[in-house]
Amino acid sequence: TDPLVHHGRHFGRSIHALCNMHALINNGIIRIGERAEDPEDDFTPQEQREHRVFCALLKSIPGLEEKLMGANSEEDIQSIAAMLQKGASSARSDDTKSLKSAIIDWIVSPGEPLMPPISRNAKTGRGFHHEVTGALLCPAGLDWTDAEIRDKLRTGELSVPGDQWPLFLFNSYAYDDTDPSKGLLKSSILVKTFKHIFTSPSSVEREAKATRSGNARIHGMTGVTRGSIAYAATQARFALSSSGVFNRNDTITDSERFYNSILEYLEDPDEADDVNTLMAWWNRQVFPNYVPNSRPVSKNSALARIKAKR
Repeated sequence: TDPLVHHGRHFGRSIHALCNMHALINNGIIRIGERAEDPEDDFTPQEQREHRVFCALLKSIPGLEEKLMGANSEEDIQSIAAMLQKGASSARSDDTKSLKSAIIDWIVSPGEPLMPPISRNAKTGRGFHHEVTGALLCPAGLDWTDAEIRDKLRTGELSVPGDQWPLFLFNSYAYDDTDPSKGLLKSSILVKTFKHIFTSPSSVEREAKATRSGNARIHGMTGVTRGSIAYAATQARFALSSSGVFNRNDTITDSERFYNSILEYLEDPDEADDVNTLMAWWNRQVFPNYVPNSRPVSKNSALARIKAKR
């Protein structure tokens, strides 16, 4: 496999899954080249976000910036973009395929039968057509036990845009409208999906161990990223749905909007305190050896006393 395809796989899973690699790279090159001196305010929030993703791409792949800036032709650049895109797309496809079957084991308590049974290899019968997957996908704030709501979700009379988050994202699948971030992105299905993708399918039911295997180890990943949580959430949501083909432009599943809305929340400066706490929680679940870059200073240490005197 071309090393760029290999890097593209990890980039899609951990940094940004649904960007157009060609546009990202072309715009990024212009930004660090002919528009390098332009003030930040000249760029729209969308352009600024895109540039942050581009910088993360450069940082994640050794030598990529030199490769792009030293490219002899437009074709060379397009070829690099195509390889990265191929990696991201193939990883997404592999994960979609393996989760289709795996997620069936996680939606009921161990030993409990799933009634009616769901085919591991088919998507029909999932989504709002099934009591269990329907309850998990039901938008937070709606009552799945209400027959009228269920019917409207099943017929599509109630359409669910991607930024209307489902109950399965919340711990114990419970949403508190007086405290909407309570338990958000802490559900067992989400953690299991993440482990399945990043630390290996066999790690899902085991206690987290210091040894890491799977995609995280292969790519030197030692902590969760905002992109990886959004990616796991998007994959889990798709696996629970009745949609047969993952298509970023599918307006029914609305996966792209869903993914971007999760990422937007996780990157929102106003939510930084809650999100940092959430990230620490995730690292304890998945990477037991995780060491944050900046640990808080111990309360009674000499350093703490020096800081207190300032």
